[in-house]
Amino acid sequence: MEGQLATLFTGIVVVFLIAVLLLIVLYRVKIPSVVAFLIAGFLAGPSGLGLITNEESISFFAELGVIFLLFTIGLEFSVSRIFKSRRYVLIGGVVQVLSTIVIFTALMQITGMDLAHAFFWGMLVSLSSTAIVMKVLADRMEVDSPHGRATLGILIFQDLIVIPMVMITPVLAGTTDTDVSLARLLIGSFVIIAVVYVAAKYVVPALLLHAARLKNREMFLFIVMGTCLIVAYLTSEFGLSMALGAFLAGIIISESEYSTHAMSSILPFRDLFTSFFFISIGMIFNLQFFIENPLIIAELVLLVIGVKYATGTLASLLAGLAPRACVMTGISLAQVGEFSFVLATTGTSLGFFAQDSFQLFLDVSIVTMGVAPLLIGLSGKIAAPLSSPLCRIMPDRSHVEETEEQGPEDHIIIVGYGLNGKNVARSADIAGVPYRIIEMNPDTVRDEKAKGKPIMFGDAAQGEVLKKAGIAKARVLVIVVNDPFGTQQIVQTARMLNPAIHIIVRTRYMGEVATLMDLGADEVIPEEFETAVEIFTRILYTYLIPTSEIDRLVSEIRAGGYQMLRSINTPSYSFDDLRVLVPDVEMRTIRIAEDSQYAGKMLKETMIRSTYQVSIVAIRRGQQMTVSPGGDEMLCGGDLVMVLGSPEDIIRAFSA
Repeated sequence: MEGQLATLFTGIVVVFLIAVLLLIVLYRVKIPSVVAFLIAGFLAGPSGLGLITNEESISFFAELGVIFLLFTIGLEFSVSRIFKSRRYVLIGGVVQVLSTIVIFTALMQITGMDLAHAFFWGMLVSLSSTAIVMKVLADRMEVDSPHGRATLGILIFQDLIVIPMVMITPVLAGTTDTDVSLARLLIGSFVIIAVVYVAAKYVVPALLLHAARLKNREMFLFIVMGTCLIVAYLTSEFGLSMALGAFLAGIIISESEYSTHAMSSILPFRDLFTSFFFISIGMIFNLQFFIENPLIIAELVLLVIGVKYATGTLASLLAGLAPRACVMTGISLAQVGEFSFVLATTGTSLGFFAQDSFQLFLDVSIVTMGVAPLLIGLSGKIAAPLSSPLCRIMPDRSHVEETEEQGPEDHIIIVGYGLNGKNVARSADIAGVPYRIIEMNPDTVRDEKAKGKPIMFGDAAQGEVLKKAGIAKARVLVIVVNDPFGTQQIVQTARMLNPAIHIIVRTRYMGEVATLMDLGADEVIPEEFETAVEIFTRILYTYLIPTSEIDRLVSEIRAGGYQMLRSINTPSYSFDDLRVLVPDVEMRTIRIAEDSQYAGKMLKETMIRSTYQVSIVAIRRGQQMTVSPGGDEMLCGGDLVMVLGSPEDIIRAFSA
């Protein structure tokens, strides 16, 4: 036993070393970490260097990885959030899965396969990899993009449809205990649904509340982990997937107010075990079989990618996405998923696979999973040419939800109606500046249009959509979308249609600024850098550095990368210079209390300057600011006053 543990431990250490080296190398060429784990598994496995031959041990950790991954996805997507994505889950998911099954079943029958086996292959291919797709989209910060939301909605449906797929597999195989299996699965499904409801409504929230009150981190962690593993165990006992049970467990906790803390507690475990899943997938890749059958594997890989790209694009198109986002969704779904391995294992025990056909399925699946991160990474670049035919076929699809035919002039065009887009629109409303919004989420368009917002559905990377929004007569274009390549195309198209328009872009990273400026953006505001500037500014305000000095410092910081929306270039002097000229001077902001001796008095009646040598240099009352107030200015309770004087004098003046 000790020898087996030592061998397993040695193998894991070797795999980790290989993975670390590959991560370092591939990171430099911007290849996703998933690929590094797949290659590490292959190199360490039987078909590679043969460092690990006990695949069952690694598979155990891999299954834990899938369980924790699906658990965290359940945490992130509560029932209410799934309901909001119902368009993608119900329409997109149903269309994608059914169309893939129908097409692949027909293709397999053409090769001479009988209907039951062909249908089983269709089910296997219809599922995509939640583990790979969500990790890549999360790394690229595209989960909240239009194609990210659609992809996730379809993946959720795929994860849920595994239950009936497992249920009908014995029916397809024609086994004698079909009725018993179906009855057990049906009973199990009802039991699990009941357990999930009761646990989500009563049990888990009460336990988590108790742990939170006691401030016992260990108890909280064990309740979270226990919920995940218990529900996973229950689903497996009724013949369903443990990963599916973990997903349901995540939904249970997501309905409580402790889901965020639970996510932070489970995150390290998920990342560790998920890497084992990818490594185990790489280990089962049979290089010898691949070398002996390269043509048929290549043909099937291209067929799977092509069919799933087409069905994913069609599904998202019917769900209401713009052509470009549909193409990116189709590319994201163009691989075989981890639940396909679960279903394949069930099929193997029922005689659906000969040894060669099972290995063929494994190699094809692993290749599609291996190239998936690369394809998703390229999806933004190749989406434009691939979506052009869709735009020609459906010329009006981009602006179905258009506003009035004749738009305003000298207006703002806002691309993206998330938090930043809403803030821009709100500011424009206050200032009385006309604007139009372009948004790719059909639900958002419908809801905001009902409120009277000048919003239209469409992909702003398409020139026709920008024209419909009045790009020729607009003064400013504000782009606030979570799609780096889409943003670049929007900038390029807008600059071509209106060379004089002022383009302001919000991006996530400083590294994207130069590219966007080269494409024609006038101002690029990187989130990560601007957040640091804002923190820096708040710190300076805390130290009572004058506004003019703060503006000068911030302008110098921004000058190297971008120009801000507004900059104040008034001459300024350092507060330190003032301290040299007037020793011990300080500027402080103080609120006048309702019962203060100064409340209700004119400034000259307070005698603050003559008594305490303290000067009131500004008074703020509500939204009104009075600078250098005169002696007749009244002080009221609740006023904020900015005073200048020595610390001791200020304390004496306002401590009474």
